[in-house]
This record gives sequence, C-alpha cells and structure tokens, in this order.
Amino acid sequence: MSVMSSEPATNRPEAVEEGDRRALQLLVVDDDAAQRTLISLAAKQAGHAVTVVSTCNDAIREVRDKRFDCVTLDLMLEDGDGTEVLKAIADSRFAGSVIVISGMDAARRIAARLYARSLGIDLQSLPKPVDLAALRIYLANLGKTALGLPVVHTWGGVAAEGVAAKHRS
Repeated sequence: MSVMSSEPATNRPEAVEEGDRRALQLLVVDDDAAQRTLISLAAKQAGHAVTVVSTCNDAIREVRDKRFDCVTLDLMLEDGDGTEVLKAIADSRFAGSVIVISGMDAARRIAARLYARSLGIDLQSLPKPVDLAALRIYLANLGKTALGLPVVHTWGGVAAEGVAAKHRS
C-alpha cells in the first residue's frame, strides 16, 4: 500500500501543465556537485522545477516543508545515509516517486528499494554515473502519469505502473 498525500498531485498550485505532460517539482539530493548539476540541468531542460540540496539534514527539512513530485536521492551523503531521508519522506506522507541515483553496488540499491517499499514509497534506481536518457524518460513518464496519460516509453523497466496508479488516484 502506498502512502498518499491528502492533496491530489494535479491540484498542487506549483504544478504547471505543458502540452501533454505536467512539469514536476523535483528535489535533487546529492553531495557530488557534478552529479547535482547533471541531474538538475537535465530536469530543468525538460521543464521541471528543481530544488537542490547536498545533505541529509537539508533534504529532510525540504521534504517536511514542501511538496515534491519526485526526489532523486544519493544513498551515501556526507552527513548520513540516504535511508534517513527515505524515512523522513515516508513520515511526510509523500505521494511521489523516489529515484535512487547512487554509486553503491546493485545489492545496496536493491536493499534501499525493499526498505522504501516497506515504507510505502515507490522507488526506482539508477547507478552512477547517471544515465541521463533513462532519467529523462522516467521524469517524462512521471509527468504524463500525473495527468492520467499513458506511459509511452520505457528504459530498463523505468516506467513503473505503481507510480502511474498512484498519480491517477
């Protein structure tokens, strides 16, 4: 069962519809400046609004204070573990999607996905260095499903029906 926000994503005042997709509110959490820049530029070029932080503490504050459609999250941050951020996301009744973008091995990313699911969070995973094509496709599909439109592209299983169902309700 997924944790749902009391406010539908399409009624959020920050949401901006553009053509057949909706601009997303994205939180980028990474302590690597180059990765933060790559991820945020790719999202901004796709028309999404981006907030960037580099620490667990800043990420936790942001998810408590603001609503996001998607969070990209590194698992190893200077001031803690990304799983602390996942717990704060669950506590905030986050209804979006999380993309772990980490240099950790596949087993650690799978463990993070299982932990996130135990908290009711939909989580996808991409290894570092980030595959910008996969990230763009995932964000485009998330923007479409938020409007109830069909997912058109997939890339390595990135299109998740759980996200689509959550954003349609």
